[in-house]
Amino acid sequence: MKTVNVSGLKNNPSEALRMAHDDMVLIMNRNEPDALMIGLKSAKIIGMPGVRKALATALFKEGNLSLARSAKLADMPLADFIAHVSRLGISVIDQTAEEVQQDMDALEQWLAGA
Repeated sequence: MKTVNVSGLKNNPSEALRMAHDDMVLIMNRNEPDALMIGLKSAKIIGMPGVRKALATALFKEGNLSLARSAKLADMPLADFIAHVSRLGISVIDQTAEEVQQDMDALEQWLAGA
């Protein structure tokens, strides 16, 4: 296991990430253990069944990853990922009723002009 101080992490995060590719990295804060970095590939976690899909779903649900990037992380076609999150009750579209109405009005105007 390797260690890095918070200040070292702030100054050179890529070095800590490189170290995490080889081994676990303990992040120290004021001489106290604070966090642990684990390289997902080196620990063979990312290749375990369902891990990619679970990570992608959680990141999308929390708004940390877009729908398209989540589907890519999950290694799924976009339509399949949309169906997956929909089955879980996770909304794919995050709009207010007013925004939806504006979109519908714009669509109606566009269709009327076509």
